[in-house]
Amino acid sequence: VQLQASGGGLVQAGGSLRLSCTASGDIFVINAMGWYRQAPGKQREMVATITDGGTTRYDTSVKGRFTISRDNGKSTVYLQMDSLKPEDTAVYYCNAEDWGRRLLGDDINYWGKGTLVTVSS
Repeated sequence: VQLQASGGGLVQAGGSLRLSCTASGDIFVINAMGWYRQAPGKQREMVATITDGGTTRYDTSVKGRFTISRDNGKSTVYLQMDSLKPEDTAVYYCNAEDWGRRLLGDDINYWGKGTLVTVSS
């Protein structure tokens, strides 16, 4: 599975951005997709995830401001980010999970290259 993300950039506080990530390869193994972020000097953290059944999960810091959605036909996941704050500044990583690999004791995660989101105050 390969993940290609796009949509990062520089925006002023209060503005909006939309990230996109398209999966290719063995996409039939993907059970969930999502976005994680890593700010300078901090650990990578979950932002939002969505399963192939449409169940979503958000970090409390973005709930009500960010919306994750998925187009299964295009194997693409989107993250609409509104009311952005300077503390949202980070490198955002697209993620896909293959739960079947857990049975083999393998890492279930695939990662795309990050895309930088910078929110100026």
